Amino acid sequence: MRSARLSIIHAAMLQPLKALTFLQTPRAAIKRRYFLSSSSSPAPSPHYPDLVSAVSDILSAARWKKNPEILRLTPKLRPHQVSEILDTHRNAKQALEFFYWISRRDFYKHDVCCAMAMLNRLIRDQILMPLDRVRIMMIKGSRDELELRQAVGFLNELGRKGFRPTLYSYNTLLLQLGKFEMVDLAREVYTQMLSEGVKPSLLTFNTMVNIFCKEGKVQEALLIFSKISQHEMIPDAFTYTSLILGHCRNGNVDSAFEVFDRMVKRGCDPTAATYSTLINGLCKKGRVDEALNLLAEMSEKEIKPTVYTYTVPITALCEEGRVEEAIQLAGGMKKRGCHPNVQTYTALISGLSEAGLIEMAVGMFHKMMKVGLIPNTITYNALINLLCVDGRFDIAIKVVGMMERNGYLPNTRTYNEIIRGLCCTEDMEKAMVLFDRMLKRSPFPNVVTYNTLIGGYVKLGNLSNAVRLLDFMKQQRCVPDEWTYGELITGFCRGGKLGEAYALLQDMVGQGISPNHVHYTALIDGCCKEGKIDEALSLFKKMENIGCIPITESYNALISGLSRGNQFSEAEKLVSEMVDRGVKPNVITYTSLIDGLVRNEGVAMVLFDRMLKRSPFPNVVTYNTLIGGYVKLGNLSNAVRLLDFMKQQRCVPDEWTYGELITGFCRGGKLGEAYALLQDMVGQGISPNHVHYTALIDGCCKEGKIDEALSLFKKMENIGCIPITESYNALISGLSRGNQFSEAEKLVSEMVDRGVKPNVITYTSLIDGLVRNEGVDLAFKIFHEMESKSCPPNSFTYTSLIYGLCQEGKVEDAAKMVDEMEKKGVAPDLVTFTSLIDGFVMVGKLDHAFSLLKRMMDAGSVPNYRTYGVLLKGLQKEYQLVSEKVVAQHETVYSSTSVDTYVNIDMVFHLLTRLSEIGCEPTVDTYTSLVMGLCREGRSAEADQLVGNMKEKGMSPSRDAYYNLLVAYCKKSEVDPALRVFDSMVDEGIEPRLTIYRALICALSRVGRIDEGKCLFKSMLENRWNVDEIVWTILIDGLLKQGNSDLCMKFLYILESEKCNISLFTYEILGRELSKADCSIEAEQIADRLRVLRQGHCS
Repeated sequence: MRSARLSIIHAAMLQPLKALTFLQTPRAAIKRRYFLSSSSSPAPSPHYPDLVSAVSDILSAARWKKNPEILRLTPKLRPHQVSEILDTHRNAKQALEFFYWISRRDFYKHDVCCAMAMLNRLIRDQILMPLDRVRIMMIKGSRDELELRQAVGFLNELGRKGFRPTLYSYNTLLLQLGKFEMVDLAREVYTQMLSEGVKPSLLTFNTMVNIFCKEGKVQEALLIFSKISQHEMIPDAFTYTSLILGHCRNGNVDSAFEVFDRMVKRGCDPTAATYSTLINGLCKKGRVDEALNLLAEMSEKEIKPTVYTYTVPITALCEEGRVEEAIQLAGGMKKRGCHPNVQTYTALISGLSEAGLIEMAVGMFHKMMKVGLIPNTITYNALINLLCVDGRFDIAIKVVGMMERNGYLPNTRTYNEIIRGLCCTEDMEKAMVLFDRMLKRSPFPNVVTYNTLIGGYVKLGNLSNAVRLLDFMKQQRCVPDEWTYGELITGFCRGGKLGEAYALLQDMVGQGISPNHVHYTALIDGCCKEGKIDEALSLFKKMENIGCIPITESYNALISGLSRGNQFSEAEKLVSEMVDRGVKPNVITYTSLIDGLVRNEGVAMVLFDRMLKRSPFPNVVTYNTLIGGYVKLGNLSNAVRLLDFMKQQRCVPDEWTYGELITGFCRGGKLGEAYALLQDMVGQGISPNHVHYTALIDGCCKEGKIDEALSLFKKMENIGCIPITESYNALISGLSRGNQFSEAEKLVSEMVDRGVKPNVITYTSLIDGLVRNEGVDLAFKIFHEMESKSCPPNSFTYTSLIYGLCQEGKVEDAAKMVDEMEKKGVAPDLVTFTSLIDGFVMVGKLDHAFSLLKRMMDAGSVPNYRTYGVLLKGLQKEYQLVSEKVVAQHETVYSSTSVDTYVNIDMVFHLLTRLSEIGCEPTVDTYTSLVMGLCREGRSAEADQLVGNMKEKGMSPSRDAYYNLLVAYCKKSEVDPALRVFDSMVDEGIEPRLTIYRALICALSRVGRIDEGKCLFKSMLENRWNVDEIVWTILIDGLLKQGNSDLCMKFLYILESEKCNISLFTYEILGRELSKADCSIEAEQIADRLRVLRQGHCS
């Protein structure tokens, strides 16, 4: 509507108009033309129907200004009523006097229509002297672009009737057009002025130059500038300053300085405005130091800077983080008698806030209030933002109240800042209270508000409320954007709810929003985490097909999924594709590969080596991933070496690094090393948290050191590290297993008193301890309490009870518990079934045990060697009973073995036959479990027979089967069968790990077959390995550990002769280990190498 009115008015100015018939129109015509068309003129007030007449009557008196009634009635007048009085009052001069008089009242302001009415009346009554003054009042009184266009159109109409504006009127009009940045109309007015023969003044030219320069139209400004000399005028400081402004607006500060130099050469002294403009231009280009030099130059030339002159560089310094310099500059400002204003203080408050100097920022705000300056909305927002950053949300909300009391309405950004802070601290309740206030009072929430709240709910995992907010924002006609859906889709994918994520994608497309890389990356990541790699690859392809170019994060998500899915070659191809497409792999790319490969010993370290040599350099996440991988493999030596290496590489370990290591050593039963790591961590300035203490407490409990665990628990509390549920659970488990049940119960009560809620693991720990100490009845009592406390038991709870019942021979009751589990939706696991199978074997019900095995396998639970061992025990017992019957029948003396005696290979093959008979055909997994179990028992020959049986049945032995068999032979120094297994592995494409090479090389050295060991080592070097890891694993943890320092050094020479780059760090480790082994000669040789290497490194 507004744009339509603008176009109509603009057309009226540019096209010839009809005769000014309205100059003698009756009152109704004036109403029709001016009052009804003006959006700013309301309908006459029904409360004062005779107001116009009453005021007109008073004006008829000679001394009307003294009449008290005029002072009572005029505040009730509206502009349209004043227009009517001006048009209808019988005396034009009195009407003019009233026009001037009311314009000076505080309670009233003319609109354009009032001035039009006054001009019409003056022309009608031929009173022409005041025309120019009224014209100027009309121009100056125009409150917006629309009114100014109306004024220009009316002036054009007057001009065509011979009442043309004077130079003064034109200059005023150009100034007003410049104020509203109406460049095109200013150009037209200027052209019209020249065409009417009105001679421009310097003010005219300066105004036009300034109008063009404010918009960066320097070329047009220069054309006007050239007219100044043509009219024999001299440009002044304002002219040059405007040109400087134009160049600065275009970012061309050097050209601005050229104008400045020309100005000085021509004897025109720069003003404070000139310097301020240049200083602003320099600051916007980031040339703050040059701006400060100009400020100093002003002081030297005794040109007094304005507040604006100082505020601009103060703001720039704050944005660059140079807050101290900004404060010093503000101090110097005061010394020169120039006091900071609201904008200056706001800049300082924002700068201090960004620098994290919260207290100083708050102090600056109080100082501002103390000197009598009223903060504006920007100041309040800056203060609120810093309070939110500091977590002082209650104070931030009070500041909102202060804003309102001082007459400043908080805007949407104000509320959004507080809501964002509350969401970051997961205080959604308070965030929603503020949201409710916005809905009731205004400002109304915008898309940023909704996105922040949705993001907050997603962060908490409350996806239901997040979706409800999406629906609510649609209902409130606030259109969701790609960020809205990005938050939601990412949240649902992380929560494993891919179906809902896809539905949101469809909804998004339905809203007309095209999915971008954020949405596709989230879905790809979600699919990969669910193991749906093919679906992820399909999404990746679809993403490319629709022109949505994958970014580094998209590739990283897919690379991580492929790596974890053991599709390493595909992952490597994707990295190559990234590089070919100009998408640079980052540290996360390589860390994702490493994370998937940590179980594939050696390969992960090759990638790590590549990162060290090429970049991106490993970060703390990379090191933590590798350390975590070594910990999972049980290779704690290499894990600690990596910790030392990361320190040497100046990558600072964090609490996660030490958490992985301390947990690993505690689980490995190495408490001394775990305590040493804790001390090292404290020495690094990292405070231990509940993860570290919980790991140590758990480690102590598993070692039976309950008093030490209790002491750690107390120490943890004393240093202000509040124990969490897991901390209590570790100690409760230890106490329960140690038959200190009353102490464990007290600890549960203490948990509740301290507001730490016991969970299913807490109660299961109590139950497990009781059943292991013949307290099954009491265990069941706790089990029933769990249900009453709305803490449903899990598979571990049921398994503990089933184990206890089986130990008491109550296998039928145990079987019923399995049925109960399944009815309640709790799936029995491997341990559950194995415990129950063991129970039935103990009571001699072997057939029932095998039935349970089938039920177990049908449920998707894979038996392990413990399961098969229980069944082998049953088969052995069955065989013994049959043998005893045969002996009894023949009355022959029979010497039988116990149930727990050696189970021969025939019994294993009998087990495999029984499995086939019950419909559980042995698989690769079956054989692998049996092979691994036999190898752990040192029965490599029987394990080898099983591997042969697998091959006879057309099955390929697994990597784990081969590895365990080879290591078992090596432990017994049976190198020939070990080498045969090694060859079989290689023939089948299974790449041996470093630990396999270590086992073989060490075994060969023990039996004196050194040359074969060297040949194997050299052939190994043909593959890709991390050289440092070779030294760590084979030389140090292999040869040196078994006391073969001489051979260790010979293998080192092989590495050096092959030009393998061993790090200084690894040489240092090797030197230390040789010294520990009392190999002084070899240690000295390593020290010599280190000296040479360091010299080369320094040069």
